[in-house]
Amino acid sequence: MTLRGTAAGVPYIALPPADPTPDAPLVVAWHLLDPPRSEVAMAAALPLNGLHAWRVYLGLPMTGDRMLPGGPEALMKLAMEDAVMNVFEPLTRQAVAEFPAALAELRSLLDAHGPLSVVGGSIGSMTALRLLTETAVEVERVALVSPAVQLSALVDANSRMFGMPYAWTDESRAVADRLDFVARAAEIERPLLMVIGDEDDREGFRDPAQRLWAALPEGSSLVAIPGMGHALAEEPGLEAAPQTAHAAQVDAIVTDWLSR
Repeated sequence: MTLRGTAAGVPYIALPPADPTPDAPLVVAWHLLDPPRSEVAMAAALPLNGLHAWRVYLGLPMTGDRMLPGGPEALMKLAMEDAVMNVFEPLTRQAVAEFPAALAELRSLLDAHGPLSVVGGSIGSMTALRLLTETAVEVERVALVSPAVQLSALVDANSRMFGMPYAWTDESRAVADRLDFVARAAEIERPLLMVIGDEDDREGFRDPAQRLWAALPEGSSLVAIPGMGHALAEEPGLEAAPQTAHAAQVDAIVTDWLSR
């Protein structure tokens, strides 16, 4: 049984455990801006069926049911104008700010009061890292997939991909410094799992993940999936789709990590 609704204004998809007792763990996941780029698509890509836990997939601001007027093209236009100040910073900031109220409502709606773990894909992983370092929300375990851990590296990777150099300003540099979790690794007090594709952009994602892993607490894990790029689903990545072979590998690795 799949549940769909909103919690404190945040769209969600919820998948229950086989035996949904009040003390069952709760896993909350944020999607990517690449496929899967909605809560519905993320639930299909990483259902985490092997977990005895509620799995809840939250929609990020400016995506899915909260897409800007004008659709994906409007979001792309904002990103082309200023990806840092128009998209990456406000999207992750709002997602973190709205999370405590959404979490409280989800616990009440689902009668799910067990320990919380979080999963994030790409920009969703940056959201998870902001949650860990900027709030007092108690999180037990964390898994990041195709993680974005250094905003400047992410922006530079996008600049190379689209052939449009980003014009850094003092303001956007300050944001990039704040969203540099390699530099802020000492603030991350629990081990993390990071799963990367060995065909993802090296400078934008793979090398920053390696640097963060080297600075994280003992017990952290970095796993590379052969042949996988950045995305976890096929385009367009907005609706539920059959799980890809790479997503199935990621699903098994994340399930194992969260069940320990």
